[in-house]
Amino acid sequence: MIGTEFLKGQGLGNRLFCYVTARAIAADAGVTFCTAGREHLDADFLLLDLGEEVSDPSGMKRYDEKDVRLYLPNGVHDMTRGCYVAGADEEMMRVEDGTLLYGNMQAEEYFRNHLAELKDWLRVKEEYESNAYTQDDLCIINFRGSEYISEPALYLHQSYYRHAMQKMRRENPRMRFLVVTEDEEAARKMLPGIPTRHVSAAADYVTVKNARYLILSNSSFGVLPALTSETVRRVIAPKYWARHNVSDGYWASAQNIYDGFEYIDRQGSSFSAEECRAELANYRMPETNPLAEDDPAVLRMRKQQRRRELCGKMIRKVRRMLGIRI
Repeated sequence: MIGTEFLKGQGLGNRLFCYVTARAIAADAGVTFCTAGREHLDADFLLLDLGEEVSDPSGMKRYDEKDVRLYLPNGVHDMTRGCYVAGADEEMMRVEDGTLLYGNMQAEEYFRNHLAELKDWLRVKEEYESNAYTQDDLCIINFRGSEYISEPALYLHQSYYRHAMQKMRRENPRMRFLVVTEDEEAARKMLPGIPTRHVSAAADYVTVKNARYLILSNSSFGVLPALTSETVRRVIAPKYWARHNVSDGYWASAQNIYDGFEYIDRQGSSFSAEECRAELANYRMPETNPLAEDDPAVLRMRKQQRRRELCGKMIRKVRRMLGIRI
């Protein structure tokens, strides 16, 4: 058997990627697929074949996906814990029978042989399906706020969404927009005047999956519904993914380059997945090392981030008081 264990604290997108990747690797190896930790899956709106249940993961071999990181002065996180930049782990695709897989597991290479099957592997139950927002003049923006907000290197700038919206309007000058998000308050601050919607993770997933036009954030939540959509015509995503705001050519991570997605950089220029992979292949990865939490550079960065957060809160408060819209 080859499978994965769903872990407490994983987001829905992360859990579904682990499911899809482990199932694909098991299928390629010709062995039984299995899963552990099902109590943490929380995806009852999907018709998932979870394979054999593993009640005791310690009875199986464990394979941890290779972890590659850059330690850069983008913020405290990247200086101390590092920025995750790994691509596909080829060794993980050749693990032995009797192994549980752990990691990010989001590379298209892992499940490329099964792209046509993903729609069945991630089939939405009929009672959750809806085409209420499947409209020719409506673009869904899958916005991510919450814990992203405190990380300036991660939290996408307003300019990304504006560039993407401009591209959609060039295709259809009458294009309307709807933000689907777990953080409506942050979305309204980032994109004032654009309506927001959040009912549940299931409803958000279905709205993204059944959209005609999509603008994704750098969250894993929207990727699989976009890849399995039978309605989508255009998908725009941030180039360099989790480090769109700061990267000089590296991807965080290289796993998040998907065929069919259109990636835009900080200037609003578009790139295909093929172009992104070719550029990344020529990027020279620097040698970096982590810093300790009490390193003077880390302490200075922590103070800077705190000041930025406080200034941002004050500016937003003043704008609300004065009725200023960005």
